[in-house]
Amino acid sequence: MAAKEELDTFYVLTALLVTPAQFPSVLGDDYPEACATLGVEPWSDGYGLLFGQDASGARWTVVCDDAALVAGAIAAWDCGMEYELAAPDRTVVDTVAGWPLAITIATPDIPAPHDPHGDHPVLLQAPDPQGWGPAHRRLAADEVAKQWLTWRHQVSEGASFDSTGAQPPAHVKRALDQARGYTSDPPPAGRIRSAPAPDGARIVRADGPGWSLAAHTEDIALLLLDEKPHEIIPVGRGPELPALLRDLDQMARASG
Repeated sequence: MAAKEELDTFYVLTALLVTPAQFPSVLGDDYPEACATLGVEPWSDGYGLLFGQDASGARWTVVCDDAALVAGAIAAWDCGMEYELAAPDRTVVDTVAGWPLAITIATPDIPAPHDPHGDHPVLLQAPDPQGWGPAHRRLAADEVAKQWLTWRHQVSEGASFDSTGAQPPAHVKRALDQARGYTSDPPPAGRIRSAPAPDGARIVRADGPGWSLAAHTEDIALLLLDEKPHEIIPVGRGPELPALLRDLDQMARASG
């Protein structure tokens, strides 16, 4: 943790929530893993992450245990309102060098964002945009989920796999089998998440070892794999996918 005097001046650029139902996927497959990356316990009420710079321009991530405070600030910003967010000292549980995500904004009139100098190990770094690995795969699946229609229109359902067509390749089959396994053996909190979609549908997000799934409960699923860099694999509905997505959605909402 940074010494207090180093962050007497801390400019908050943006903030995110880390809760069982909502957390930056770059940090891990599930909520406990995300908390472990930050070095905190998976508290059920969650945390807020404040991304900012000190007076020298260095990047820091402040972890606070007042998730409601951070949620209020995010809601105000989403409505276009000004809100000066600062975490009271009593709420700060950790201060970590670096940012886990690439942030394009910076504080005016101070040096450009950079890693802190001195004896501070940079624990949080945004993934290399040219690379591919678990963090990239999860972030890509998040983007697919957020922009479902855009990505859906770029894939051909005719090229998809389902239980009535050709047997899917072994890495695809493994991911679907593990997703089905979640319905009988619930995974850690946050491994499955769900969000509203138009016309009463839901967007389901699930992660597992080496795979990420984004799916529309009234449509198909899109799968991303560590073994297939930057590739989106469509999984057709067939007779089994609708029930699987319904079960995953119910699990996500029950745990959230």
